[in-house]
Amino acid sequence: MPVYVWQGQDRRGTNQKGEIEAIDEAAVGLQLRRMQIKPAKIKKKPKDLFENVSFLQPKVRTPDVVVFARQFSTMINAGLPLIQCLDILQAQQENKTFKKMLKRIKETVEGGSTLADALGKYPNVFDDLFVNMVAAGETGGILDTILNRLSEYMEKAMKLKKRVKSAMTYPIIILCIAVLVIGVIMVFVIPVFEKMFADFGGALPAPTQIVVNVSDFIRDNILYMIGAVVVFFFVFKRYYKTEKGRALVDNYLLKLPVFGLLLRKVAVAKFTRTLGTMVSSGVPILDALDITARTSGNKTVEAAIYRVRVAISEGRTIADPLAESGVFPSMVCQMVAVGESTGALDAMLSKIADYYDDEVDAAVDSLTAMIEPFMMVFLGVTIGGLVVSMYLPIFKMAGMVGD
Repeated sequence: MPVYVWQGQDRRGTNQKGEIEAIDEAAVGLQLRRMQIKPAKIKKKPKDLFENVSFLQPKVRTPDVVVFARQFSTMINAGLPLIQCLDILQAQQENKTFKKMLKRIKETVEGGSTLADALGKYPNVFDDLFVNMVAAGETGGILDTILNRLSEYMEKAMKLKKRVKSAMTYPIIILCIAVLVIGVIMVFVIPVFEKMFADFGGALPAPTQIVVNVSDFIRDNILYMIGAVVVFFFVFKRYYKTEKGRALVDNYLLKLPVFGLLLRKVAVAKFTRTLGTMVSSGVPILDALDITARTSGNKTVEAAIYRVRVAISEGRTIADPLAESGVFPSMVCQMVAVGESTGALDAMLSKIADYYDDEVDAAVDSLTAMIEPFMMVFLGVTIGGLVVSMYLPIFKMAGMVGD
């Protein structure tokens, strides 16, 4: 149905405006009168020329889903019917893509589907974790509680991701700036000095000659070097998309000297947070482990969780196969064992997740504090070495003139 834009006044004479989806203008006027609004202007909303061009439409991001879950939880808790909640959420949604999606979800639910089935049609926005927890909430009659837990889980996951991204972004930016500065010096500055030294004649000091040779090599082969870098990244990206490639790279990442420890802590925090949230929401343990594995983000961790799942299906506890995997620290395995024996596994997993969230924060702060002086020394030594090597012939000539 077409959408109409309207303006009017309510009973108190206050100007109001909005949008209504209806068959025609008469239907819009009827709806407004029911809302006790005197319409002043009603016109059909013009179509967006790019509405069918997907990459030009706004994307639904995690903060949008977090707000949706929190508001949905509040409305359900207040006793509003499911369809009315979806109608209100759709009406107040500013993201056009999400607005259309919520409209289709509402229509699917009105057609007799469960909310979980309707959400499951949009896996790029609502992942397996979200859909399965909503299904558990619908079955157990605690949908408001589940949605609130989901919003809290997603907020903490966003915070964790942001902290890790900030730790990775800083050194990458500094390294890119360093490469750019050194490249400019090599390609544009060194040749000027080289020409000046050639006019003076005489042999150049060894450091200067090395820098000049490197500069000549870079200028002669710069296009090949850029092409090699592009090809490397293209091949690496294609290789990483394969099962074998991703498994190899993910395993190597966890073994890196400094970043590997940080990534391992992130993996533990995500695993315990996800599994704890699902177990506390009533999702069966085997289903919870399956979803946790698929959302782990690391193939090595995923394989370890699947081995745990197989062991549990054979009648074993969670703690023993976790310890055998070699991926999870012994403290985590021992605390999980205590949680299993006391019947408070979900609470114990939540405590572990909180602890490792703090550990990630501390690791990021430590990493940032360590990287800053290292990068400054690297820049100082590299650029300073280039500058000194270029001035060595000048110092040599000045010494000869003084003699």
